[in-house]
Amino acid sequence: MGDSSNLDLISDLPQSIIESILTRLPIRDAVRTSFLSSKFRYRWATLTHLVFDEDCVTLSNDRALFEDKLINFITRALFLHEGPIHKFQLCTSYLQSCPEIDQWILFLSRKDIKELVLELGESEWIRIPSCLFKCKKLIRLELFRCELDPPPTFKGFLCLKSLNLYQVFVASDAIESLISSCPLLERLSLSYSDSLTLNIYAPNLKYLCLEGEFKDICLQNTPLLIEMSVAMYMTEDIAEHMQQSSSCNFIKLLGSVPYLERLTGRIYFTKYLSIDDDRGRLSVTYSHLKIIELYQVSFEDMKEILVVLHLITNSPNLKELQISGSSNTLAAMEATDLDFWDKECPSPCLFERLKVVKMTEMSGVPHEMEFIKFLLERSPVLEVMSIMPCPSVMDGRLNMLIELVRFRRASARAEILFIQC
Repeated sequence: MGDSSNLDLISDLPQSIIESILTRLPIRDAVRTSFLSSKFRYRWATLTHLVFDEDCVTLSNDRALFEDKLINFITRALFLHEGPIHKFQLCTSYLQSCPEIDQWILFLSRKDIKELVLELGESEWIRIPSCLFKCKKLIRLELFRCELDPPPTFKGFLCLKSLNLYQVFVASDAIESLISSCPLLERLSLSYSDSLTLNIYAPNLKYLCLEGEFKDICLQNTPLLIEMSVAMYMTEDIAEHMQQSSSCNFIKLLGSVPYLERLTGRIYFTKYLSIDDDRGRLSVTYSHLKIIELYQVSFEDMKEILVVLHLITNSPNLKELQISGSSNTLAAMEATDLDFWDKECPSPCLFERLKVVKMTEMSGVPHEMEFIKFLLERSPVLEVMSIMPCPSVMDGRLNMLIELVRFRRASARAEILFIQC
């Protein structure tokens, strides 16, 4: 037998095992493997996935020194790299307006880049260079805190399936053109966008997340959408624009999404949908919709209540419903139109698959209680209804509980949980 002390177990590993090891290491450690053995020397330089962050170099109290080290590390890694780069990800709060980023993106555009993630500093935004739009094989693009301006000659990312723009400054017409020129787009996320009027044309879109100051949103061609989350922030300009609107927001946003499975409406969502209500012209049944989450619903606004009722009564396979309230307690307590529930709720309506209801931020105002009563009476397979009162409501909690106990339940198994925070 040979002397086991002379065996180089690392060098004798199959190439496939070496590549598997390298792909699981942080880029800093992967580069260091060049010193392990001859088989490892510059093997990292053929990695197709490169992920850079602040751990790539040693931290320093001198910010400028640290930035220089990080820039040099990334530049050298790209300079030494051989072959295609399918994924490039850079996440750091240290690099601000770094001119080297332009060079990196230009380099990547020649390397068949498929996934590009840039999450940079929190203060000064960077302007994305036009060479980004030459990355024709992009499948996933995520940009954070930057300016984006597609050139007039740009014809689209024909392979792009996922687009995430977080605090990205881009004109309304530019973002609409970008979305519509990505025919394979399946995931779209726009966060903290300012005063956009957004028309979305994306025939293959399946997942949509919108958060920001939107003046208007219209889903023109999104027939395959299965998940949607929308949060709308209100400014004086946007509020004025909404008041002057003459079109039905409900139809524009939810009129053409027949395969929707999950809907999450956050701040001002139901308020937006209630503007210029004309649901009578809407014939969509949400047969696939199983989960609805609606936040900050005002139970003093009858139009918002109608929006909620229209959504749930047109979702025959609804399984889980979560609603948080946002009522002006004094105004809502003075509600006099309680016959509304007899007029607006269709008699034969049953929620035959609804099993879980979560009600939070409840104030115990009349229309909230009528809504809870409505659900209990028409949910024959309901298993759990949890109710969490608003923290500011203390005196009326006992009355809420007494009233809840008296409500008739269509499901003998329905359990009411009154959760006090």
